[in-house]
Amino acid sequence: MNVPVILVVLAAILLASCKTPSSNYRVHYRGALKTLMHEGDLRAVIALDTLQHVPNLFALGAIENLKGEVLIYKSRPFVSSVQDSAVVVDRSFSHKAALLVYTQVGKWRETAIPTEVRNAAEFEAFLLTAAKQEGINAADPFPFLLTGAAAFVDWHVIDWAEGDTTHTHEKHKASGLHGRLEQQAVEILGFYSEKHHGIFTHRNSNMHLHVKTVAGDFAAHVDDLGVNGEMSLFLPEP
Repeated sequence: MNVPVILVVLAAILLASCKTPSSNYRVHYRGALKTLMHEGDLRAVIALDTLQHVPNLFALGAIENLKGEVLIYKSRPFVSSVQDSAVVVDRSFSHKAALLVYTQVGKWRETAIPTEVRNAAEFEAFLLTAAKQEGINAADPFPFLLTGAAAFVDWHVIDWAEGDTTHTHEKHKASGLHGRLEQQAVEILGFYSEKHHGIFTHRNSNMHLHVKTVAGDFAAHVDDLGVNGEMSLFLPEP
């Protein structure tokens, strides 16, 4: 058995270990936000190349030492970091993550988003309703996709100062570069969970989202979102 095959087998075991009993998708995580923020442990917990041969892979997280953001979309990596006061996206698996949430979804179902859904809070409420209507057990974590022209996306790419041992949610959001995309076609990966606050969602939200442009030349963590009638929601087939 050659090395790539071994990696595929190991990754499949990891993914299968947290398969939701009644679903055909898997959600797994390595690391935790509370470990980063409360313990200041920024060390790598997983090498991305251990997942590079997994098909239909979707993942998000943070690079070791909080020196960037991870987005894997349809098994393609978009790893963003700050270099010379600009966001740079690397398209390789040659990185390690201090936090990673990942899943494997082969089939998605498109769901129309009502025009009255405008902000992140309204979208989260709609997401939960739509998931239940699609037969998804929302008591367990599940992934989702948002595609189309967003009204706006407020984003950041973390660039934690080396040697800084004081971690707060506010400092994490302020670290690195920030900006806003407006009326731009994007692809967003999100994970929803009511049980993983401080693990892979922050304590004031049930969602963790990362965004990329359709061209893939930009990727970042999502801080806030404006939805309009030009976006579509995709949920995994249960």
